[in-house]
Amino acid sequence: MDQISVLLGIGATLLGVVVGSFLNALSFRWGTGRSVMRGRSRCMHCGHTLSALDLVPFFSYLYLRGRCRYCHGRVSIQYPLVEALGGLLALGVYLNNPAPLWFAYWFAVWMVLLFVVIYDTRHLIIPWSCSIVLIVLALGRFIALYYTAAPIPWMAWWAGPILALPLFLISLVSWGRWMGWSDSLLEISLGWMLGLTAGLTAFMLAFWMGAGVAISGLLVTRIWKHRATRLTMNSEIPLAPFLILGAAVVYFFHVDIFTTLPLLFSENL
Repeated sequence: MDQISVLLGIGATLLGVVVGSFLNALSFRWGTGRSVMRGRSRCMHCGHTLSALDLVPFFSYLYLRGRCRYCHGRVSIQYPLVEALGGLLALGVYLNNPAPLWFAYWFAVWMVLLFVVIYDTRHLIIPWSCSIVLIVLALGRFIALYYTAAPIPWMAWWAGPILALPLFLISLVSWGRWMGWSDSLLEISLGWMLGLTAGLTAFMLAFWMGAGVAISGLLVTRIWKHRATRLTMNSEIPLAPFLILGAAVVYFFHVDIFTTLPLLFSENL
């Protein structure tokens, strides 16, 4: 990479860290009636208004050792974690799409997906507005490709509904008790963005990772029997973070099982 590319990569990373900090504030204020654009940030323990030195993304947490400057209450690890993830995602987007317009597009997509992960992990629900934004972004990509590249295959249009159908049927059969309706909306947008084979790979990875986490949690609960972290067969585990993690593996590392396997078999013949 030349010097300009390195500087642009650093700039993209810093942008992701700053947006990650904004998403942290948004996740705590969403649905509470508090505007994220108004009002100073306050300590969640003592209510003291935070200064600019307390709000420097990532570095304030390290400098203050994860505690409030005023009451010394612990600050959630979510803050530096989301900021770091925002930076890594932005850098990954730049490395995959250095062209300004496509960088802006995929940056917006992954920042919305990051917010979905944060919010669904905390509240076990995906905001409908996020699902709608992602669908609009997916359709916007189709429109851009239609006018700048070859015609889009019909299978690309069907990728989203096909991948979302199993989740929709589970929600329909249980009437939303086993799985939320918004998970299928999320999968529609992921399918449209990734395509059928890559989207199916992401879908499979999501369920494998989700099953692994659930089984591991049950084993830990069985061994340590710690009630504060007790996980049972009736516990709710958010699906969206695993769907998005699977999509991240596919998008950033170009993993597609259904494209790779035929090549492996043909090489062995």
